[in-house]
Amino acid sequence: MTDAISGSSAQGATIRPEEAAHFGGLASEWWDPKGSSAMLHKLNPVRLAFLREAVDLHWAGDVASVRPLAGKAALDVGCGAGLLCEPLARLGAEVTGVDAAPENTAAAAAHAEAAGLDIRYMPGELGALGLGQFDLVTAMEVIEHVADKPAFVAQLAARLAPGGLMVLSTPNRTLASRTLLVGAAETLGMVPRGTHHWDDFLTPDELAELLAEAGLIMGEPKGIAFSPTKGLHLSDDLSLNFIATARRA
Repeated sequence: MTDAISGSSAQGATIRPEEAAHFGGLASEWWDPKGSSAMLHKLNPVRLAFLREAVDLHWAGDVASVRPLAGKAALDVGCGAGLLCEPLARLGAEVTGVDAAPENTAAAAAHAEAAGLDIRYMPGELGALGLGQFDLVTAMEVIEHVADKPAFVAQLAARLAPGGLMVLSTPNRTLASRTLLVGAAETLGMVPRGTHHWDDFLTPDELAELLAEAGLIMGEPKGIAFSPTKGLHLSDDLSLNFIATARRA
């Protein structure tokens, strides 16, 4: 296992206070599609397209249904101000969102209430919240920000119900991601400075290894690529960012 993922904290804590403070400081702008989270607004439909197909395949659901998650409980870890939680609720799930920054969960709760959505938001360390298990567990663009990656994946696995589905996305650790996601994106103001730390990115093989150690099998990853004509889109090119499912072995 590489240095990027081998380190473990003594208590298994996953939250980095400086990361929580960084993202908590962006809470007021999270729902502004032209604000500091503009890139997430562009990324969200791509992630949702992958997730919807994964849900339909995993539970052999009706692809025409507008509520394929009806009767299922979903947990979004690193939920920010709820950009993924709200679509999950509209897809029929009973949704819980967890985030390291209380500013984010407060903003998320206010936005959900204004939208008439019943979503439970909780700040804090996932492993300390005493949550039960969920049919669907998601962690999008989160694992690259945590202090103890093996502990974090173990916490995610503990929350996944038997027969459940997990979906994760994260930047790949490649020269392309270093140049574009860290260098160009932050220099050009596409994402706030300090958002990404390239050494913390994982390759697909490294993520698969972490999941295997937690008793999970990773599905075939799909790339999230960018082109001037398509914008962000699902692709076979994994060099910038990738998204994958996981299930119990």
